[in-house]
Amino acid sequence: MKFIVSSSSLLKQLSGINGVITSNPVVPILENFLFEINDGILTVTASDLQTSMITELEVEAKESGSIAVPAKILLETLRNLPEQPVTFSIDEETYSIELSSDNGRYKLAGENATDFPKVPTVSDGYSVNMSTGVLGAAINNTIFATSNDELRPAMTGVYLNLSETNTTFVATDGHRLVRYRRVDIAADTDNTIIIPRKALNLLKASLPAENSNVTLEFNPANAFFKFDNVKLICRLIDERFPDYENVIPADNNNLMTIDRSEFLGSLRRISIYANKTTHQVRLKITGSELQISAEDLDFSNEANERLLCEHEGEDIEIGFNAKFLVEMLSNIDSDHVVLQLSAPNRAGLILPKDKNDNEDILMLVMPVMLSNYV
Repeated sequence: MKFIVSSSSLLKQLSGINGVITSNPVVPILENFLFEINDGILTVTASDLQTSMITELEVEAKESGSIAVPAKILLETLRNLPEQPVTFSIDEETYSIELSSDNGRYKLAGENATDFPKVPTVSDGYSVNMSTGVLGAAINNTIFATSNDELRPAMTGVYLNLSETNTTFVATDGHRLVRYRRVDIAADTDNTIIIPRKALNLLKASLPAENSNVTLEFNPANAFFKFDNVKLICRLIDERFPDYENVIPADNNNLMTIDRSEFLGSLRRISIYANKTTHQVRLKITGSELQISAEDLDFSNEANERLLCEHEGEDIEIGFNAKFLVEMLSNIDSDHVVLQLSAPNRAGLILPKDKNDNEDILMLVMPVMLSNYV
């Protein structure tokens, strides 16, 4: 079997799906890309058994065939080759692969394609369409709040609640929660799924800059994303997601509206002086003034700043993890944000003041108990 392909085109496609491959796969064959040629189309698959990515590109080929190609050595070779046509010659009996370029020849050992695990298909599933821009926004707004705790697998992914009127994306790690709702994505029937973080990170990295359509098909076991010439199939997390609606406080009488970038800048500076374990910052709202302070008693470090804000309600003092606040504020586009509070021991809500008509975003953060009230 022989085919000719542009080195830069192949490198671009392989780089897009290479993130699936792990350094210590369950089965050694998964260190390879699966190359399949049919009618002049090269289909490349990368998999780690939980997640698979497939991409296609046109090549010059007179015959069909398949081979498993070592991913690492092939990528390193292509990265160091200038743009030029590369000829792949494959011996289907010994699985040896020879690359010929203007610079020289390179031989590497492939493996039998039949040993490569079969990629699952989604049959008897449901489907929903959305734009790559909307999917990218949903991932960016939620993925940072997922948990790393493998003992609570449901929280290591993003929960999707599809309904006939909207779609809600939710992520939580127990300390913070993000609910991102889109009214411009709707399904024919109500369904819920939990998509693993790794699959969403791979999607995020491979979504094209220009807006196009994404088709999401899913059944109880797998989800299948398709856009442009890329497909991603992932195994869904089969666990029960926490009842997040009950955690969101309803009676928040303290409302503070503040310039997002000023608040964010201040938090970044003040957090340098916070305790390195708790990252605790103290927010003290009195009238139309917010005082942000932090101290690290172990090193005698402390800092405080004052900002102007709009405030409705009683004066309040509350502690938060600065890392969580910084991450949340960094993922909001609005110029001003509203912080809704009820009591120093209850969760606070961060909402954008300016909203896109199609989206509704709510971020919740649990307080850090203050040791003393000054």
